[in-house]
Amino acid sequence: MANENTQKIMTWGWLLILLILLPLSASSSEIVSQAPRPYYGQVLFNDLSISRTSQYVTMRDGTKIAVDVYLPTTWEAGHRLPAILHQTRYWRAMAYQWPIRAFKETLPRGLTGQYAKRFLANGYAWVSIDVRGSGASFGHRRYSHSPEEIQDGAEIVEWILRQPWSNGLIGAMGISYSGASAELLLVNQHPAVKAVAPMFSGFDLYPEIAFPGGIHLTWFTSTWSHITKSLDRNALPFGGWLANLAIAGVLPVDEDLEGTLLDHAIRQHDRNWNPYKEALSITFRDDIPPSIPIPSIDALGPMWYHNEIENSGAAVYSYTGWFDGGYQHGAIKRHLTLTNPHNRLIIGPWDHGGRRSISPYNVGLSKFDHAGELLKFFDFHLKNIPTGIDHEPSIHYFTMGQEQWKATDTWPPTTTSRSMHLSANYTLQETPLAEEQEPDVYKVDPTAGTGPESRWHTMVGLPINNPYPNRQEQDKQLLVYTSPPLEEDWEITGHPVVTLHLAASSKDVTVFAYLEDVNREGDVLYVTEGMLRGIHRKLGAKSSPFPDPVPYRSFRRTDSETMIPGEISTLTFNLLPTSYLFKKGHQIRLAIAGADKDHFQTLPGPPPTFRIFRNGKTQSLLTLPLVITKP
Repeated sequence: MANENTQKIMTWGWLLILLILLPLSASSSEIVSQAPRPYYGQVLFNDLSISRTSQYVTMRDGTKIAVDVYLPTTWEAGHRLPAILHQTRYWRAMAYQWPIRAFKETLPRGLTGQYAKRFLANGYAWVSIDVRGSGASFGHRRYSHSPEEIQDGAEIVEWILRQPWSNGLIGAMGISYSGASAELLLVNQHPAVKAVAPMFSGFDLYPEIAFPGGIHLTWFTSTWSHITKSLDRNALPFGGWLANLAIAGVLPVDEDLEGTLLDHAIRQHDRNWNPYKEALSITFRDDIPPSIPIPSIDALGPMWYHNEIENSGAAVYSYTGWFDGGYQHGAIKRHLTLTNPHNRLIIGPWDHGGRRSISPYNVGLSKFDHAGELLKFFDFHLKNIPTGIDHEPSIHYFTMGQEQWKATDTWPPTTTSRSMHLSANYTLQETPLAEEQEPDVYKVDPTAGTGPESRWHTMVGLPINNPYPNRQEQDKQLLVYTSPPLEEDWEITGHPVVTLHLAASSKDVTVFAYLEDVNREGDVLYVTEGMLRGIHRKLGAKSSPFPDPVPYRSFRRTDSETMIPGEISTLTFNLLPTSYLFKKGHQIRLAIAGADKDHFQTLPGPPPTFRIFRNGKTQSLLTLPLVITKP
């Protein structure tokens, strides 16, 4: 499957190379229309030039970690700086081919480059490392974010504190994997680490990215495994010969002039784990991967360490987007779980990484000042500058359609549940059916999918131009229910929930539900989605061990239930959270599928037939969190 995925994304290679080579350029629990206050920092070094040094730092077990230090060249001895630590497994820096290396800036590559430059200009040191078993670092990876890797972070912190430019205060940030690394740095509870910003990263990995709804997200695990395996061999995962003309591989440290040490490090990476291979053996949350020494898949994510993170005392800024795979739900759970009053949550109209705005009313490059927002957070905690962030509500989120920022101190914000019943003639109605009617019958179309541009594709850095364009054609393959035109605007903010009373012709099913907006012209706009595998349908007898405003299920083997063909089963599941304004005259649509061939596993056997019941005690419905606007 990895080879097939490689072919699918080869055409994006040249775009990715261009992106690499071009410079990157009062507290209340009520909802208020308030954008994050602009903050640009106090620029200390107006004529910014940057020095970079690189070396190996040896860990307690002898493993050598590649470390880059970036400083403003105007830094003077005696003037000490706070540091931002960035820990990545996607190469801390690239070695460029001639002549590109003659003019390429000495900044960390990729999305973090734009942040590094702003932080350096505002009086920070920037430290970037290849985590063990990746890039130019030695060692191998038993699995992601192993205890050894987490402990390495503490030793790097100690090394930073010994540097002549360090003032003894450290923050950490990163995107995706490096975002989780920033959060997991707090497991060490080092007193020098005062604040972290896990950006576009997971908290509870099983339902957020590996098995949403208990369904294996095979496209992601196979594609991510291919990408990481290529990088660990010191090869680009896509782009072909064009990419190789520009990039030679990961950058060796300064002392490794001949690349000999790098060659030794790369050979040690051969023993790294294969996430896709491990995931193939997992169905339930408590399944033990066959080749790695962990009690369950939970041990791969920050949620496993929530007590240690909480006890660190550091402030956490959870940073995500509505189209950030399933990570916006993880960011919400993180914010609700950790209780430091200085913690913050922001959810924008962004894809994974925040490079693009994905609101259907404003698709394109994001103009939001991410670096300024992060400076506001770190300046307050590492420099004691009154940036105003301590006077803002703790949560900012963006309502798509309305194209407006909102702020609140509670999640979800104040809403009322509005039920839309699946009704006759494939409609959604606020009033349930009074009389008995025959169920709707849907033969699952195994060729149905969400296409090559989706919230899931952004998770591996693919450039997405217009995720989920007009879904008119795709909906022809699905079972759809559409409301009458709305008589007023409806703002939906929070976690929609679907309840289906479904009889299937098989012992197990995968069900996908899409919330859509049908505009006056008949265009079908994607809003959000949710999914559930039939054997995971049992709701937990107890509430979630972590704060989570959705129906709780354990996804554990002891709570699984095989479906009986022909008998009615109740499937209640949440859609991924959103904030979206359905405008007056538009129609709300719920589209139901039994497959997403482009992203999720397909169960063995012939495609099942669904019968969906929608009257009496078996009223299938969509429950929406409707914001009540005060006059």
